Amino acid sequence: MNQSVILTVVGSDRPGLTRALADAVYAVGGNWLESHLARLGGKYVGSVLVELPGDRLAELEAAAHAIDAEGLTVALVPAAAPVGDRGGQSLGIEIVGQDRPGIVREVTTVLAGLDVNIEDFTSEIEGSAWSGAPLFRGRARLLLPATVTTDQVRAALEEISGEIMVDFSRQAEAV
Repeated sequence: MNQSVILTVVGSDRPGLTRALADAVYAVGGNWLESHLARLGGKYVGSVLVELPGDRLAELEAAAHAIDAEGLTVALVPAAAPVGDRGGQSLGIEIVGQDRPGIVREVTTVLAGLDVNIEDFTSEIEGSAWSGAPLFRGRARLLLPATVTTDQVRAALEEISGEIMVDFSRQAEAV
């Protein structure tokens, strides 16, 4: 019986780290299903969802420890069973505003208050095209419960501050 595990990785960034992970997964007959890998704060960080034969988990752990010897910390976490149809609407948003402490906290507090699930979130700081001042840019893929509309999300986010703009990058769609 196959099982799914999540590999989490952190280490000094250098060429070949993704290949080392891919080699370890392949060596145990695993299938690389999904990943989020990036350079963050000068480090190589990420997560990989892998499906592998149930009797090969110990081998994957051994292969992960071999990667550890190359300067990469790898942890294995069992993946959760699929929840099934969670219903609701999928919504993409982009948030842009002058950077300041607390933006992510404020946005996530509003979304949690509406019982909105954040399915994916990325953020970065960049220089403003006009002033060069630090500009916060965040992108999220949300799952809205059936009782929450796009307009409610927009209104709640716009109440946070007049300093941020919220753009709905795609229309809500049934999931």
